[in-house]
Amino acid sequence: MTDPFILFDQWYAQARDTEINDSNAMGLATADAQGRPSVRMVLLKGHGPDGFIFYTNFEGRKAGDLLANPHAALLFHWKSLRRQIRIEGSVERVDDATADAYFATRSHDSQLGAWASDQSRPLPSRQLFMDRFDTEQARFDGGPVPRPPHWSGFRLTPERIEFWQDREHRLHERRLFQRDGDAWGEMLLYP
Repeated sequence: MTDPFILFDQWYAQARDTEINDSNAMGLATADAQGRPSVRMVLLKGHGPDGFIFYTNFEGRKAGDLLANPHAALLFHWKSLRRQIRIEGSVERVDDATADAYFATRSHDSQLGAWASDQSRPLPSRQLFMDRFDTEQARFDGGPVPRPPHWSGFRLTPERIEFWQDREHRLHERRLFQRDGDAWGEMLLYP
């Protein structure tokens, strides 16, 4: 049987070579406490057998959904390769050291933007946001920018991973891996 993480790494490496923009872009589907779904694009910032990591403002809708209902689905679609990967599982917040380490790698302006943005809340004007950005820029005056307390990441621990490969005449190939304790089972699905 194939290890789903090795297969993911192979496909992801190919996508990084062929996708024009954001090979790490993935659809993130969440549902709030009442089961109402929402989906948006986020960027994969870490992955391995322990899960798939992305970061966000914890005061926005996606974090609210995940804190109320810690289950989600991810979708990678690499059109140039005619492939997609669907991943479903439980979600938990990353530890502070992991969030701090990633935040430190962001550009200075992205770090300032994390302080300036009230993500997903109504914005009266673009100028107000830019003024807040300028305020944060003056506050930190070119020095190090610490991670805001409301900004961190989530790790999705997969329970299901499906690899979909386009084939002629819609005779696609679908390989499903399902977690069974510490092991993975594999099966094919009809297209």
